[in-house]
Amino acid sequence: MKNSFMINETTINDIQQAMENGNLTAKKLTALYLEQIAKYNQQGPKINAVLEINPDALFIAESLDLERQQKGPRGPLHGIPLLLKDNIDTGDKTHTTAGSLALKDHYAKEDAFLTKKLRDAGAIILGKSNLTEFANFMAVGMPNGYSSHGGQVLNPYGPGKFDVGGSSSGPGAAIAANFALGAIGTETSGSILSPASSNSLVGIKPTVGLISRTGVIPIASSQDTAGPLARTVTDAALILDAMTGVDESDPATKTNPNSITDYTNYLNKDGLKGKRLGISRDYIGNLPDEELELVNKALIVMEELGATIVDPIALPTDLPVPTVLFHEFKNGLNAYLSTVDHRLKLNTLLDIINFNQSHAKDALKYGQKLLIDSEKKSGTLTEAEYINDRLKDLRLSQDEGIDMALNKDNLDALIFANNHGASIAAKAGYPSITVPAGYTSDGKPVGITFTGSAFTEGQLIELAYSYEQTTKHRKAPVLD
Repeated sequence: MKNSFMINETTINDIQQAMENGNLTAKKLTALYLEQIAKYNQQGPKINAVLEINPDALFIAESLDLERQQKGPRGPLHGIPLLLKDNIDTGDKTHTTAGSLALKDHYAKEDAFLTKKLRDAGAIILGKSNLTEFANFMAVGMPNGYSSHGGQVLNPYGPGKFDVGGSSSGPGAAIAANFALGAIGTETSGSILSPASSNSLVGIKPTVGLISRTGVIPIASSQDTAGPLARTVTDAALILDAMTGVDESDPATKTNPNSITDYTNYLNKDGLKGKRLGISRDYIGNLPDEELELVNKALIVMEELGATIVDPIALPTDLPVPTVLFHEFKNGLNAYLSTVDHRLKLNTLLDIINFNQSHAKDALKYGQKLLIDSEKKSGTLTEAEYINDRLKDLRLSQDEGIDMALNKDNLDALIFANNHGASIAAKAGYPSITVPAGYTSDGKPVGITFTGSAFTEGQLIELAYSYEQTTKHRKAPVLD
């Protein structure tokens, strides 16, 4: 008998209800997502978002069904299929490649801390998603969503027409196309917010330290974080809940002063009422007219819901060129590669560069300028350039940036369009959440982003949920 459950635009709560009622199993659900991937990932529009399927996914789902029968569900993620960006370690039969041909044979020895947390919560790791190679820290001019190992990811709302966003391009396109319930992306500067807004999704870029960085192929230890992409704020909050926690191997996770364990407590439909929000016009001055119109409409909706909009506010725009990333990339990647199987003979950044050069036809379609520039740094983080720029980043983005703007006008959060405020929030290590804000006349998705100070994810979820529940802008892409 054919299963009648419809996965298109379904939610975690819908699925848990169906499983509770006996109308669905995790095994059937996993099979439905695999069918969706088979139809649209490499056929039809060829979205090319999923790089690899976990061969044990159906067995894991079946075991979780049995556990549900015998003991009950572990929680809201029990039996929920998720995809991981392919720079997050999985100690299973799938690779961890960062989209690089050099790492195409790399199996991580164990799960990343966040992967283990998701498995412990009952999630099914369905597979790995394509990405912009090395999280878009490889070449100048490399398109969002391209990797030498995985090829080009396409935007489901306009394959080949609209930018898919990056570097978490596969997670964004996959969840927009209903290939899973949610996905985990990573962000150094805009890499969750960009694909979320480009694919009409909710994306949460957490405070650096809310989620462990252990087992994630790095760019910059000062800015890197993983975070969820989902179709609703509720789903994103549920996934975020499962990933947070103190990791003894990651000192950043010990900087969180909060003891929040359930972000769904912030799902308040009246969450915008009485809030003060600020917007810097300097950060949206280059928006096309139609996208600017959608942003201005969003501001009106927020005011109607009881928010006060301070427009405009002042924010620094003269942030330094990101030399910090070049120094930290060599340091972090060399540390990561020291754990890779020695038989791959890829133990340093220089080894990666040399491999690419030896396979230039396939590996270097857009070159590797950023890798080479990073290799020129010492990797010891002793250079005055690095230390001075790192401290300047913090001063301009925190003390004289986001914190100053919030305090000066007594604001609860800042508002940006799409990922236009990603750089200042990234340098500060501060959280943001993107939520769908509508579409241009030709169907291009646009997002509204809320940004706050450190560890204010709960308040940002509250704002985003209130806006989402009132507007309900998201529409599924037409894939056939």
